[in-house]
Amino acid sequence: MSAQPVTPTPPDHVSIEIDGVSMTAPKGSMIIHAADKAGIPIPRFCYHDKLAIAANCRMCLVDVEKMGKPAPACATPVMEGMQVRTRSDKALKAQRNVMEFLLINHPLDCPICDQGGECELQDLSLGYGRSVSRFSERKRVVADEDLGPLVATDMTRCIQCTRCVRFTAEIAGTYELGGMLRGENLQIGTYDGKPLSTELSGNVIDVCPVGALTNKVFRFRARPWELIARESLGYHDAMGSNLFLHARRGDILRTVPRDNEAVNECWLSDRDRYSHQGLYAEDRATQPLIKDGGEWRPATWDEAFARAAQILRDNGADELGILVHPSTSNEEGALLARLAEALGTGNIDHRISQLDLSDGAVAEPFARSLADIGKADAIVIVGSQLRFELPLLHARVRKAVQSGAKVHVVSPIDFDFTFDIASKQIVPPSQMADALARVDLGEASNAVILIGAVAEAGPHASAIRAAATRFAAGKGAALCRIPQGANAIGLTRAGVLPASRDARQMLREGRSAYVLYGVEPGLDFAEQGQAMQALASAQVVAFSHFACASTRAVADVILPIGLLPEIDATLTNLEGHEQRAVAGGKLPGQAQPGWRVLRALGGMLDAAGFTFTDLPGLRDSLQPREVSVARHALPAPAGKGLEVAVSQAIYRTDGVVRRAAALQAHPLTLGARAVMHPDTARQAGITDGAVAKIRNDNGTATLPVAITDKVAEGCVWVESGYGATAALSSARVEVESA
Repeated sequence: MSAQPVTPTPPDHVSIEIDGVSMTAPKGSMIIHAADKAGIPIPRFCYHDKLAIAANCRMCLVDVEKMGKPAPACATPVMEGMQVRTRSDKALKAQRNVMEFLLINHPLDCPICDQGGECELQDLSLGYGRSVSRFSERKRVVADEDLGPLVATDMTRCIQCTRCVRFTAEIAGTYELGGMLRGENLQIGTYDGKPLSTELSGNVIDVCPVGALTNKVFRFRARPWELIARESLGYHDAMGSNLFLHARRGDILRTVPRDNEAVNECWLSDRDRYSHQGLYAEDRATQPLIKDGGEWRPATWDEAFARAAQILRDNGADELGILVHPSTSNEEGALLARLAEALGTGNIDHRISQLDLSDGAVAEPFARSLADIGKADAIVIVGSQLRFELPLLHARVRKAVQSGAKVHVVSPIDFDFTFDIASKQIVPPSQMADALARVDLGEASNAVILIGAVAEAGPHASAIRAAATRFAAGKGAALCRIPQGANAIGLTRAGVLPASRDARQMLREGRSAYVLYGVEPGLDFAEQGQAMQALASAQVVAFSHFACASTRAVADVILPIGLLPEIDATLTNLEGHEQRAVAGGKLPGQAQPGWRVLRALGGMLDAAGFTFTDLPGLRDSLQPREVSVARHALPAPAGKGLEVAVSQAIYRTDGVVRRAAALQAHPLTLGARAVMHPDTARQAGITDGAVAKIRNDNGTATLPVAITDKVAEGCVWVESGYGATAALSSARVEVESA
């Protein structure tokens, strides 16, 4: 009889046995890693595969042969020939004793706990807890702490697993939570009593295994078993984080992360987690509206379509401009491109927030995957407040720094990062292109350049892009330009680009009619003053999510359309990957999916490409479109005064986020203000906290002034997304005390 073949142990692996199952495991890995890979369950509370091992809770105690005492599976390395039993009497007794100790001070308030139904402690106590407590002592009580508008606390329930502490230290990098006091008095909290300021704070809710940290916005609104989960996407930045929408009877009540190692891993930014509040704003567009004699009145869909079609028929060809929000879905973008073609206009663009498009720049996929950026050895961040633009990419850069990467910064503002910076050049926007050439990467062999919104949307963008291209070619670095919009790459591929006038030129020169798609005209354009002036003097068809004051001021007809959480759609993320979302909530009132509204309007206009009957039929007809993008040379930014550096306020990026009450109450929402260098302010005769008048060709803004040396000399830094700063987008401004 022939011998059975023996599978050799892979290099750097050891042979072990768990519950009678023979396996191999990498040297240096822990017992819990091998058990998880083999599908053998081991209870745990403090262990999390994205966080450092703490071995706090001892719930994962197992019986290891030749070891006298039970060993924690999360902190015991595998060894050759090791035999582990997870269900022996010795292991089970140890696990049950640990559970008994954990429940000594726990309030056991499951019926009223908002974590009930998805609590790890509740689940494990069913299998490992005793039916009767042997302790008669009084339970301790821990005072709750106000962690801000997003995270609710009930710290008496805390079992000191320290997952939240390790998250804020290792992933967020803000070190805002810690353990205080000792022994039975140990409690988790902030050291200064201030709210959490990290842009990733909601993740402490996910990692908490009990009901100590819960979602303040969702709290007491529903039980988990009442909710229906729908797969969707983040649409407030270009990462396209994967998430679940939890809805009850069509109302979206909660957003939680959906695991995708290639994109957002298991995390979610607060902007994506809490923005669903904005879906239910008071000014949500819920029915078609028509302006008659300067007054708005409700209309039927037939009336609204008739008015919109008449405007488009009367103002076709070059007299029509189509302006599209860069988070619009691929399906809607393709239909808008077909509509523009049918109406004979080349004036269509989604790059509505960018000032300098003289080089014909369009959004492009990153030259490195998100995972690879986390492995880079040198990263150059050019004109980007990365924590606010792409919070989870910022976390990946932090991971790269922890592995030895060097980060270099070129920016007009010394933005806050949660990692060390190897070198920084804080210069006015006009000098960023030259400053980039002075960055020294040393011996880096895997370098990445990240170009952000301060550079991409500013008046010197084309020069910075050209300098970055030269730098990348000379250093062998990967060029990654952050797309300016959640679906900028998808809309580029769909052909939502100008063959004649770009967005800025359409508004500067004026057209007799415009189509606004998903745009809040008072806040979404690069040059707000010119935009509102051009729109006010034209006829406007607004496909809108909100019937806001600025839309009502310029539109002639408002067609209510659904937002991404309410429709089936696809978006293309910054890696160029198309991702699909399904409708999670019901549409408000008479609102319809945008593709359906466009199909009806296109059919009324007898436009080609609108004969499909459903969404699958539309998707079958989608093809990438090549557009020869028009380029318009712009004069070099001139004028006197101070240069303006504009960044995006993290919770003012689009209409939905701006209407999320919890995000507007967050410490990172600072309000409209102007920030200046001390020397610059001194020369202008302005003191810290004073109010200044800031004037340019578009108008005058009156803003409080903050003074810090984090701003380049000769600059004024403002955040976009506020009505008070909407006029401040040009290259230079004059500043005087109010």
